[in-house]
Amino acid sequence: MPGVTHDTYAVIGAGPSGLAAARNLQKAGLPWEGYELASGVGGLWDIDGPRSTVYESAHLISSKRTTEFTEFPMRDEVADYPSHRELLTYFRDFAATHSLADGFTFETEVVQARPSGDGGWLVVSEGPGGRQERRHAGVLVANGTLSEPSVPTFAGSFDGEVLHTSAYKSPTVFAGKRVLIIGAGNSGCDIAVDAVHHAASVDLSVRRGYYFVPKYLFGKPADTLNQGKPLPPRIKQAIDSRVLKLFTGDPVRFGFPKPDYKIYESHPVVNSLVLHHLGHGDLAVRPDVRRLAGGNVEFVDGSTRPYDVVVLATGYHLHYPFLDPALLRWQGRGSAPDLYLNIFTQEDPNLFVLGMIEASGIGWQGRYEQAELVAAYLAARTSAPDAARELEARIAGPRPDLSGGYRYLGLERMSYYVNKDAYRSAVRAEIERLR
Repeated sequence: MPGVTHDTYAVIGAGPSGLAAARNLQKAGLPWEGYELASGVGGLWDIDGPRSTVYESAHLISSKRTTEFTEFPMRDEVADYPSHRELLTYFRDFAATHSLADGFTFETEVVQARPSGDGGWLVVSEGPGGRQERRHAGVLVANGTLSEPSVPTFAGSFDGEVLHTSAYKSPTVFAGKRVLIIGAGNSGCDIAVDAVHHAASVDLSVRRGYYFVPKYLFGKPADTLNQGKPLPPRIKQAIDSRVLKLFTGDPVRFGFPKPDYKIYESHPVVNSLVLHHLGHGDLAVRPDVRRLAGGNVEFVDGSTRPYDVVVLATGYHLHYPFLDPALLRWQGRGSAPDLYLNIFTQEDPNLFVLGMIEASGIGWQGRYEQAELVAAYLAARTSAPDAARELEARIAGPRPDLSGGYRYLGLERMSYYVNKDAYRSAVRAEIERLR
């Protein structure tokens, strides 16, 4: 039977977006209760969490100053590109400073969230106290985008070990082995750089070209440069591609295909060490996989090589298993939910998704501003109902262009990609309209 009626808003997840949600509801004076599967805050940055996908060598690929919450800067002594350990401490400190952890029920998984039929929401959870159902005024979904592995299928079978990057923790698993990493995104390149120090050999299988961005340019974190007024896409693409060639050269000479798109039309790889190891012969680039053949892998160019381990660096699917996809106007894998500003669904005024954005340089402050907008909207229902209704009309209307003029690749992982400047400007404009 349903539990006691509550007027609280449910926050699902205590990672960066969930903490931002809790903090902004708190600031707006709106009561909330949180659910978190792990034993504490931090989300995927808690490497010991039950669904954490970080590995021992994981660090931010954006610098701390472009990633941190504005109201809670990282300490000066924290590295420019902090490790997962430093980041877990940061989130724990943020939660402690604002007494956020007290509002979460930990070691508790939300298994279903559905409208109650009277304007509220019912949340069914399983935890130490067993299965419970509680009523809430609404639900803020902040369970992240990097927990459900995307595992491709290949023709044939493989006699060795196959693992997705989500299961990878330490490079010691590669000791003395012949390793093939399928996919050269940020995780794939990180793991390749780990593996070269332990494996007998390491190859990267790729199907398209990449742009590689070093973490430092001119002695400063690369993403701290050009933080003023954004340049028009064509000018920025022309300038930055030329600067990259000066610092990293042309990746094609190391065996990568030439990109069939312009820089920033897909997420760049923030890792120049992989080029370093390619130049030293520690790594080799292979084409796309055609089929698995016992202890060998056959590539589309007809070549075949033996391997002991295949690592799938093939990304993740959006994953909201506790929600009816129709509530998000979601057609399923290969696409993203149809949400206004990647937050609001026109199917229910009390359901919000936070963190379903990917953008170069948007940082956690971009997620914080999402939560700030939701809190402002909920408060405006009482304090500025006309402004709230105007936002609801926009939610039901055409979707704004959040591309910033870039032509993003039509890939699943790019289906919820935005331009950070266009997106944050749109979110901030909505916040101002509600105040």
